[in-house]
Amino acid sequence: MDKFDSLRAFTQVVNSGGFAAAAREMGLSRSAVNKLVIALENELGVQLLHRSTRVVTPTETGLAFYERSVEILASLEEAERSITQLQAEPKGRLRVNAPMSFGTMHLAPALANFLAQYPDLQVQLTLSDRFVDPIEEGFDITVRIAELQDSASLIAHRLTFAERVLCAAPAYLEAHGIPQCPDDLRHHSCLHYGQLAIENQWTLVGPNGEQTMTVRGALCSNNGEVLRDAAFAGWALPYYRRLSCRRS
Repeated sequence: MDKFDSLRAFTQVVNSGGFAAAAREMGLSRSAVNKLVIALENELGVQLLHRSTRVVTPTETGLAFYERSVEILASLEEAERSITQLQAEPKGRLRVNAPMSFGTMHLAPALANFLAQYPDLQVQLTLSDRFVDPIEEGFDITVRIAELQDSASLIAHRLTFAERVLCAAPAYLEAHGIPQCPDDLRHHSCLHYGQLAIENQWTLVGPNGEQTMTVRGALCSNNGEVLRDAAFAGWALPYYRRLSCRRS
């Protein structure tokens, strides 16, 4: 028995003064409403209604239970309305984590319009290039530029594609030459996004498909702006996207 359905049937019978009228209001059959009320009386072990051929009235116990039932159902409806409004109009604090460069370049400029659209929302934006466990650290949203692994506890949505290109400052290319194919990169100083403890592997696409190689260089960082500035300074060659190249 669904207790809330039984409470609704019982209160409607009292409000309508009979089972037939209550059934019409609820869109149910008379017998269905009668079964709900009988099931409620059996569970409580009391008689809630005086039944006659012409009118149905609550017993003394039934009247007291009716008053409490009305309060309970009103509280339930209020809770349901609150949840519906919360889904329709976000409120409260939203904790967001994102990489430093992406956050400053893309998220920060968009925050003003976002908060204007949702004035009851407070955003706590934390920018960090380190690995973040959103569940352990309490983030509602984590933005990542990566190929994510399957997860049973997280829901992932692709926002966009991040393109990568191979590029270098003119001064670097003048000093070290222009690589003509992926194998040439083994002889160049490369700027790698990541950690020194991890092999610096780049995957590129050439005439024969994908080719993965280990590159080396003087600088490795988990911050894109650091690598960008190093490339501008002519230190080395950063990797920003899969490259399709062929030997001329």
